[in-house]
Amino acid sequence: MPTGKLQVLLVSAKGLQDSDFFTKMDPYVTITCRTQEQKSNVASGQGSSPEWNETFVFSVSGEVEELVIKIKDSDVGSEDDLVGEAKIPLATLFVEGNIPPTPYNVVINDEFCGEIKVGLQFIQEDTNEDGYHQHGEEGNFGGWKESSY
Repeated sequence: MPTGKLQVLLVSAKGLQDSDFFTKMDPYVTITCRTQEQKSNVASGQGSSPEWNETFVFSVSGEVEELVIKIKDSDVGSEDDLVGEAKIPLATLFVEGNIPPTPYNVVINDEFCGEIKVGLQFIQEDTNEDGYHQHGEEGNFGGWKESSY
């Protein structure tokens, strides 16, 4: 069971199907790791080849098999359109610790609709044999040293 921090570098996407007819779409991404979800900035007017270069950090503990990335088109006055999604398996990351920015297939309705480039890093948190987290400095328990008692 890996425990630690998952760092996601959202770089860019290309070859996406533009969901807007008269203007370029305004894509953004939601990244989901189990129950945690984070949202990127909207790449206004960048159409089918957006660039974000944003970093997100998730806390990982327990069984986490994949990262789900959904690309959506921000629409004013109507519901945002789903452009596609990518599912990234994390087993290799937990062994390697780092995966440089790599293109992953974006699909919608089981059909390829572009690529998204994402880099991943896993920073493992040490646990002792009892399963408790070790923080390096013995006796550092939430500021008790600063207590006035």
